[in-house]
Amino acid sequence: MDIPEGKPPKRLRTLPSRLTNQAALTANRIVDQALAKAGLRRYHYSLLAALEEYGPASQASLGRRTGIDRSDMVATVNDLAERQLVERAPDPEDRRRNIITITEAGRRQLTELDRLLAGAQDEFLTPLPTADRQHLIELLTRLVDHHSGEHH
Repeated sequence: MDIPEGKPPKRLRTLPSRLTNQAALTANRIVDQALAKAGLRRYHYSLLAALEEYGPASQASLGRRTGIDRSDMVATVNDLAERQLVERAPDPEDRRRNIITITEAGRRQLTELDRLLAGAQDEFLTPLPTADRQHLIELLTRLVDHHSGEHH
């Protein structure tokens, strides 16, 4: 038989859900490698991006906005605070709660991470011309919005 040994059955190779998952695994590996060049991970990037875009926030609010679990949030904030990329201060309205703020060093780090991630996106999308890349982003956005309940 001339069937390549590692090739999955056709019905698997043509399932959109499987193809999306296979692509996501590759994308995650590429992104993780890019962020590792700065000694950081996806959670760090998500937190810095949320703080930069939306301003200071409580850890609970950041968790809801980024999807980072509460237990992971503490470790992520600790990592970023140790690197002086964020500051943690008691909330004046509720002293039991901390407010997290991005620092100037955090903004510079975020700019560097954006650069690394842009390279990762190019690497992931290498076989696609610009128009196909944009179309893929539009299609994936529609799927994500639909299934997250954000019907437009």
